[in-house]
Amino acid sequence: MTYTTKNSIFDNCNIGPLKLKNRLVRSATWENMATSTGHLTQSLYDIHEELAKNEVGLIVTGYANVVAEEQPNPGMIGIYEDSFIDEYKKLTDIVKSHGSKIVMQLAYGGTKTKFNVGERVIFAPSEVAEKSTGTMGKEMTLEDIDYIVNAFANAAKRAEAAGFDGVEIHGAHTYLINQFLSPYYNRRKDNYGGSLENRMRFLVDIIAKTKESVSDDFAILVKLTASDFFDGGLEFEETLEICKRIEKLGIAGIELSGNVHGKAKTLVGEVFDGCPILDEGYFLEYAKILKSSVSIPVITVGGFRNFDKLEQIAGETSIDAFGFCRPLLAEPNLFKRWKDGDHSPAKCVRCSKCRTPEGNYCVVFNSL
Repeated sequence: MTYTTKNSIFDNCNIGPLKLKNRLVRSATWENMATSTGHLTQSLYDIHEELAKNEVGLIVTGYANVVAEEQPNPGMIGIYEDSFIDEYKKLTDIVKSHGSKIVMQLAYGGTKTKFNVGERVIFAPSEVAEKSTGTMGKEMTLEDIDYIVNAFANAAKRAEAAGFDGVEIHGAHTYLINQFLSPYYNRRKDNYGGSLENRMRFLVDIIAKTKESVSDDFAILVKLTASDFFDGGLEFEETLEICKRIEKLGIAGIELSGNVHGKAKTLVGEVFDGCPILDEGYFLEYAKILKSSVSIPVITVGGFRNFDKLEQIAGETSIDAFGFCRPLLAEPNLFKRWKDGDHSPAKCVRCSKCRTPEGNYCVVFNSL
C-alpha cells in the first residue's frame, strides 16, 4: 500500500531550486568512515546508496572540512582540494540515479573538538574555551577570516563541479560560525564582534562569497542553532534576526537545530527562550515561529519517530521538511517502510551510543 494524503510527508517539496520527491531529509550525519585525509570509502558509497534507494528526499552529507589542516573529528569527509571532485561525482551519480537530491554540508569545526588538539592551529573568534571540550583556539586575524571565507566558497565550487545539488553551511552546534554569532564566544572589538550585525558578518561574508562562486540554480542552505541553551549565549530572538538577514542574501532554506549535543531527550519539557523542547520534534516550536518570520523553506530536525504524529505536524504547520539522523542509522529503510504502509514508530531508542571507534552506526539494531 502506498500512503498519500494532502499535506503528507510524502508530498513533493521545493527547497529553493531543489525539487524534492518528499519532505523527508537525512540530516547531516558524521559517519567516521572516510580515510584519514577525508577521501571516500566503499562503505560511504554503500550508505548513501541505501538511503537514496529507501525514499530519502534529500540527503545532507556528513560535514566536510573546507581546509586540509582543520579536522574536528577523525573519519570525516573532505572537500578542501580538487582531488575530491571525481570521487564525489561517483557518489552524486549513485544518489541521483535513485531519485534523491544530495547536498554537501560544509564546516569549520573550530574548538568543538578534542581531536589532535595541540598538533594544529585551531581558529576561534576569541580566546574563549569551548564549553563541552575545554579547547581554546587562536583568535582570528582579518587575514584568517578572509582565508576561511574563501575556503567555504571554493569548497562550494568544488561541490557543484562534483554534481551536488547544493551545499549546507554549518552554522550550528558551537562550530566556528556559531561561535562568531554567539556573544559568549565572540568577544571581539572589531567589525566582527559586539553588535549582532557585527557578529553575523562572518556568516554573511561566507554566504555572499559562496554565491559568487556557484551558479544560480545551486542551492545554498544554512544550518543554525535555535539557541545556545545557556546563559550568555545566542538566544532565539537573535537567531530570528540572523535568519531574516540571510534570507535577503538569497539562500535556499534554513535547517534549525540546537546546541544540545545528544542531551535533547533529557531536556524534553524544559523551556528556553520561551519555547519548550518537545519529545516529538525537539525544536519544532522554534521552527514554527521561524517559519512565520521568513518566507524561505524551513527544515526542522530532532526527535521524530512516530509516523502519525509527523503526519499531523506536516498537515497542521507550514514547516517545509523534516530531518532525521539517528533513526536512519537504525533503519535506513524507515521512509520506504512508512510509505509502503508499515507505520509503526522508528526503532531508534535515542540511546546516543551510535558513535563508536569503528564508525558511527546503530549498535542496537544495525551493527556492522
